[in-house]
Amino acid sequence: MTRKAGSSTTARGQTGRYDDQLAAFRNAQRRLLDRYGVAAESRFVDVPAIGGQAHVLVAGGGAPLVLVIGGTIPAALWAPLMAQLPGRKLYAMDLPGFGLTDPVGYDPRTYKETATAFLAGVLDRLGLDRCQFVTNSMGSLWSLWLAQRSARVAAQVMIGCPAMFLDTSAPAPMRLGSIPWLGRRLLTMRSPSPRQVEHVMAMVGEQARGIEEIRDTLLACERMPTYVDSMLGMMRSVMSWTRVRRGVATGPEQLRAIQHPVQVIWGEKDPFGTVQTGRRIAELVPASRFAVVPGGHAPWFHHADQIATITREFLAAHVPPA
Repeated sequence: MTRKAGSSTTARGQTGRYDDQLAAFRNAQRRLLDRYGVAAESRFVDVPAIGGQAHVLVAGGGAPLVLVIGGTIPAALWAPLMAQLPGRKLYAMDLPGFGLTDPVGYDPRTYKETATAFLAGVLDRLGLDRCQFVTNSMGSLWSLWLAQRSARVAAQVMIGCPAMFLDTSAPAPMRLGSIPWLGRRLLTMRSPSPRQVEHVMAMVGEQARGIEEIRDTLLACERMPTYVDSMLGMMRSVMSWTRVRRGVATGPEQLRAIQHPVQVIWGEKDPFGTVQTGRRIAELVPASRFAVVPGGHAPWFHHADQIATITREFLAAHVPPA
């Protein structure tokens, strides 16, 4: 299904400005995909859980592989890794309120249900049942929640510290976003700019140098009208300033209960969690492998070839039955 992106209620009230922001994001996304030679089409699917449409980048051909990015960033940032995964049909989705997916009112009381229903709804509309997943950060948490409620996750590669696993959390500047009045004030005081985005990338352990297309796509995402409310809503739903919210954290008991095979790939300088924590996560998951790679929370930005090799080998060893 295709549509004119930006059909959400938020967008309709700001037509002229939104059209400019939408065009800027689309252009940045296209330049990023083109840089890595990823021939992806944009597909929009109706998802009842958000009362709107989800945007999915679809590329390649072969067995399906679902890519779920971390919170607050668009799926196009998978481009360096997508280019290294030939022979698979890739489905990379924007989470609600980010990129080109319509927003949802994130609420701590319903956050987990929204996350799982969103993923299930996207898979339903794409005609996908039991699939392999590649995930990052919040995408890893959402996909685990989906696996806890269904058998749709056949195998999972978690890249970067999974959100809220064990004692992990976000860096302090991101945790400030969970404080209602302060988070909004901080975001409005510092307007999105190339320098601001470079600061955000450095905060998560990555460098913008040499990958201006990633920086520009992040910048265009932050300038979309749905970004601020979505970012603040997501942060408030998963944490307070001092702790992860009850029902969100994934502890040892939940990790031991994971039934699908998991490959954990950890950036050695990931500020969300230490390598030691990553090893402990992998030790608790019954069928798991662990690898440390250079980089931070999104290590495929600069080390996609190394990560793709680990990913391909793991997924080839855990092909779901036809």
